Amino acid sequence: MKTKFTKIAVLVVLLATAGGMISCGDDDNVTPQEKSLYQKLGGFEKVPDPNNPGQMIEKGRLSYRSVVDSTIMLIVSDIGTGASGNLGMHFAPIVAEVGSGNTTKVAVLSKNLTDFFSANTGGGATNTYSGLNMVEAHNPATNPRMGKKANNADYDKFIGYVGAAAGLNGVTDPKIIGEVVSVLESLRAPIVQE
Repeated sequence: MKTKFTKIAVLVVLLATAGGMISCGDDDNVTPQEKSLYQKLGGFEKVPDPNNPGQMIEKGRLSYRSVVDSTIMLIVSDIGTGASGNLGMHFAPIVAEVGSGNTTKVAVLSKNLTDFFSANTGGGATNTYSGLNMVEAHNPATNPRMGKKANNADYDKFIGYVGAAAGLNGVTDPKIIGEVVSVLESLRAPIVQE
């Protein structure tokens, strides 16, 4: 059974999880809080950024960016299938730009998605999201970078692509995948508009 939460409820839960990391000191009766999803995906430790030589990136952010970039590639490759419900059509304006050699919008999409997931799953003050809300971001009338509105079948396919992309990037722990799916399911209502 799919559980649907409002975005606000998810943010409250995620912020509570992220803020729940407290020092236990010598008190053995205090149960340590569970790590946030961001921490489980690598956390705040800085590592070399493979996309930007000489720069460092938090491991959690790198994990998200890697999965986001792989998901974008899976979605874009779907545009050529000709099958009904292909996801590439949702990003047709961006795909057209890439076809003409302009990758600026793909980089913006990657950054926005990485920012969103990093900020909303315990990424702390170093990760913020300042993009459109989920309704506006997924409505072609308010976001010309979207090719069309999503339906439930599209969103199911998207979640499958995120799972495949996670596997391609070494995220295979079923508990972590379950947490990622829960976050994605919590966003279904504002994203699915058809």
